[in-house]
Amino acid sequence: MSKVFFITGAGRGLGTDIARQALAAGHQVVATGRRPERVVDALGGEQDNLLAAALDITDPAAAAAAVEAAVARFGRIDVLINNAANFYAGYFEELSEAQVRAQVETNLFGPMNVTRAVLPVMRKQRSGHVITVSSLAGAVGVDFCVAYSAAKFGVEGFMESLHHDVEPFGIRTTIVEPGFFRTELLMDASTTWAEGSVDDYAERTAATKKQWESMNGQQGGDPAKLADALLKVADLEEPPLRFVAGDDCLAAVEAKAQQLLAQVGASRELGSGLAHTDAA
Repeated sequence: MSKVFFITGAGRGLGTDIARQALAAGHQVVATGRRPERVVDALGGEQDNLLAAALDITDPAAAAAAVEAAVARFGRIDVLINNAANFYAGYFEELSEAQVRAQVETNLFGPMNVTRAVLPVMRKQRSGHVITVSSLAGAVGVDFCVAYSAAKFGVEGFMESLHHDVEPFGIRTTIVEPGFFRTELLMDASTTWAEGSVDDYAERTAATKKQWESMNGQQGGDPAKLADALLKVADLEEPPLRFVAGDDCLAAVEAKAQQLLAQVGASRELGSGLAHTDAA
């Protein structure tokens, strides 16, 4: 069945692949980005099933306007894909407070802004699917990614809890945890390096920055294949609450799960029996 997809960050990278494949499958697509004309160009021009809408996800009013335009054009929103994101890279002490706040503003509050605008539409329909792209770094703390991981761990908590809020209205939720895919996240348009410099970190910063820069365009994952997988997830009657994507991320998340179980076991002796003596 044809669905209406609302996709953020559709002007480049994974968002473009998702929008392109959704259109090819016969869906209606609201493809959003800061520059709608770039979105249209990326998707091959104007199309009957395409609405390119301006959206800065950090602006709640812009999110509300884009959702209003989507409903005016297509009448409903069946699938929201929170994809837009950026990357502030660096060690915590070298990242400025403003950079950390900016990272959280985009990667956590951004999806919240868009989801808040879309949910009233889905509640009225008593149906819908909110898919939010997290990251391997949202499940496992990663070197040089403290701000990014903080925001993506927040996304995971937001989505995991949101599931309980909206399930009674027939709205499904899915967290997507991709590993390293050949998107544009590591390009200059998406990556910002730490503003500060601390001597104790200098050698590691130089080596790690060089390593990250060398990874751009060399990541193992194919975003077109990921986009295809996400469309299949959106078609499931009972979609997963968490979708781990990429062999690298599958291995990392499995190892993290084993670590958590081991930590629970190691905590049991001191962590149990801490209730009040008068507790039932």
